[in-house]
Amino acid sequence: MTQDKKKQMAAVAALQYIEENTIVGVGTGSTVNYFIESLSTIKHKIQGAIASSNATEARLKACGIPVFDLNVVQEVTIYIDGADAYNPHFQLVKGGGGALTREKILAAASQKFICITDDSKQMDTFDNCPIPVEVIPMARSFVAREIVKLEGTPIYRQNFLTDNGNIILDIHHWVISEPIKLERTLNNIPGVVCNGLFADFPAQCLLIGTDNGVQTLKSKSQFTKF
Repeated sequence: MTQDKKKQMAAVAALQYIEENTIVGVGTGSTVNYFIESLSTIKHKIQGAIASSNATEARLKACGIPVFDLNVVQEVTIYIDGADAYNPHFQLVKGGGGALTREKILAAASQKFICITDDSKQMDTFDNCPIPVEVIPMARSFVAREIVKLEGTPIYRQNFLTDNGNIILDIHHWVISEPIKLERTLNNIPGVVCNGLFADFPAQCLLIGTDNGVQTLKSKSQFTKF
């Protein structure tokens, strides 16, 4: 089975968790694009969506799904997003598309966070998995030097700006034994806006496309509202 087919299966499976008359947080990426297509089939049942990126907002509007600003919404029932990698602890690496900050905001603001993915993204650890870090432009060199002190190798993502007008440093060659600790350490570097480790805000559920269908994994410690 192709990877795209696995992504599509996981995206369709997420529809069962969408409640009527609610506002859905929607992530960014190739797997989420399949979800937006699927969501359009039940758009009459929901109030609308909140987008994690300009690209997602454009796709939602093209499908006729109303898009809301998070600042005017009192409650986001559920957030659906993909991942660049996931581990057995429901922790994720995100930000390959550069939308990590808004994605993390929506993950934190939503009652439930479901990750739709495929089995090629599974990793036991995030060692040597590139970690995107969104940085205010004037702090690029300073942040890079601080990351080198942490034994990471920062690579400037050329010709790219986030929707927030910032740059991305992709950090390579890290041995990541404590994802939560590293996530917090990175966020404490002045000039860092956000980083792509979703360890403090892990998913509550993984919907994983496999050759044998969609595998559903629910976090026992966090999946209490489903």
